[in-house]
Formats: sequence, structure tokens, C-alpha cells
Amino acid sequence: MISIAHIESPFGSKFGIPRQSGLVRSIRSRIVFEKEFRNVEAFRGLEDFSHVWLLWYFDEADGWSPTVRPPMLGGNRRMGVFATRSPFRPNHIGLSCVELLKVELDSKDGPVLHVAGADLKDGTPILDIKPYLPYTDSRPEARGGFTEQVLENFRPMEVVMPRDIGMDEEHREALRELLASDPRPHYHDDPERIYGFVFAGQEIKFRVVGERVEVIIPRLS
Repeated sequence: MISIAHIESPFGSKFGIPRQSGLVRSIRSRIVFEKEFRNVEAFRGLEDFSHVWLLWYFDEADGWSPTVRPPMLGGNRRMGVFATRSPFRPNHIGLSCVELLKVELDSKDGPVLHVAGADLKDGTPILDIKPYLPYTDSRPEARGGFTEQVLENFRPMEVVMPRDIGMDEEHREALRELLASDPRPHYHDDPERIYGFVFAGQEIKFRVVGERVEVIIPRLS
């Protein structure tokens, strides 16, 4: 297995990344291919698809475990690794479905894919890309296991963000949507605790009070 590309995303750390692809649809990323795969013929017809599957390598994983603690269960309950999408598995392969916004064939980096809704850290190696096929990949009758009850009770958080946060409107709205999904471990409930992560090259700090997320701008001394 070799890396055919890598993703350029606004996530500079593992913390803060959405728990699944598509949860934060306003996240914009680029997929840049390795030089040997920058052949425009390999992308012929791809622009006719609205979504693609990304198979990627979790390069920060170390070993595997037969059971994991899914974040959406609060980190308190264990599930079998094969009943989850955790990348801490025998082969550290991730699977993400993303919206294909644009196929740019003549960029300075060769063919580049612009995608939305990715849940990958910046620089993550991409192993393969396949088109999403609605007639086979979409199964409305499918059961979602333990995820169904969690999603049924989910409500977006209110986000309070200063105007002078120092990023453009696109990143600002993506950050708002991300924080509304509450990126904390679900077992955390401390209004005094300050969380931080890197997003779009900036360190973002926030706290959660009740159902409200408050973004904090550090005071300069």
C-alpha cells in the first residue's frame, strides 16, 4: 500500500476533528496528489460525481485494541473495534465520505480535488479515492447500531464567538458549525475547563457552559 495523495485541511491536531465525515459540511479541504499520480487521465469522469469515498491511513495510530471507547458514547463504554470506525484497528485505515466540490485539473500542484465535510487532520495520507454510488452505497433501511440513540438525542450547541477572532468568513462559519457539534469528550462536563485545538492555523480556545460554547480570545500582556 502506498500513499497516492494527502489532504490539506484546517485541522492541525486530532482534538476538534469531527467524529465522522459529513457532520460539519462547511469544512473545506484540498486533496493534493503525489507527483507520480498527477495524470489528468486518472480523473476523467470524476467531475460527474457529487461525493467520493476516501480511504486513508491513520499515521498517528500505534498498535490496536480489540475494544475501543467510541467518543459518541462518552468514552465510558467499550465496543468491539469491528463495531466502530475507530482507526485503532489491525490496519489503521480510515473511511470517509465527502462532498466533491470541484476537480481542478490545472492547479500548480497538478490535479487537485476540493472537498467538503472531511474529518481528517492536515497532512493525512490518502490511500485511495472511489466514487460514491447512490444506487448501491445508500441504504435507507440500514440499522445504525448504538449510534442511533445518540444521534436521536443530539441538539446543536449555541456558539458565542467574538467578531475579531481573526479569520475569514468561510473559516469562521466552519468553526461555528464544528463547535456547535460539541467536540469535547462526551463525559466532560466542567464549565471552568478550557479546551484548545488548532484550526485554520490558529489556536482556538473555548469552554462550554450548559448548552453554550464560548470562544475565548487570550488577552495579550
